[in-house]
Amino acid sequence: MLKKQSLMQDITITSQINVFEKIQELPSDIQYLMGKAIEVRKNAYAPYSKFRVGAAILLDNGEIVIGSNQENAAYPSGLCAERVAIFHAGAVYPEATILKIAITAASESNKTVTPIPPCGSCRQSIAEYEIRQKTPIEIYFMGETGAIHKSASLKNLLPFMFDKSLL
Repeated sequence: MLKKQSLMQDITITSQINVFEKIQELPSDIQYLMGKAIEVRKNAYAPYSKFRVGAAILLDNGEIVIGSNQENAAYPSGLCAERVAIFHAGAVYPEATILKIAITAASESNKTVTPIPPCGSCRQSIAEYEIRQKTPIEIYFMGETGAIHKSASLKNLLPFMFDKSLL
C-alpha cells in the first residue's frame, strides 16, 4: 500500500527588537515616557504577585496616559498595567492615535533586570488598537533596571494577530 506524503510547508517568522543598554541611551521623549511608567509602577496594587508593573502611553495629541497593574483575590478579575492604560486612553481619548508605550516591571522578591514584555492578553489588546488605528505602536519594555527593548510594532511580539477580519 502506498502512503501519500504530506506537503508540509515551513514558515519562518522574524522579529526585530532594538536593545538599549540603559535609559540614558533612549531618545529624550522615551526617557520621559519610561520615567512616567516607573513612577506609576509604584501605584500598582500587587499584594498577591508582589510584581509591580507600570505603563505609560504617548498619544498623538501629546497626552500621556498611565496605568499600573491592579490585582484581585479572584485572580482573573485583576488587570495588567498595559490594559489599564490602553483602555483608559480609548475611553478618554477615543479619536487619538497611540504612538508609543513604555512598560516597566519590578518584583518585590528579587531584582528584575530582564526586560519584561506585555503578556499575551495585553498583546492582544494592544493589537486591537494597532489594527484599528492602522499605524504601528512602538513598544518599549524593561525590568526594574537594565536593558530596554524596543519593538517598532506589536507585530514583532505577536506575529499571528487575531483581529476582526478573522470573525
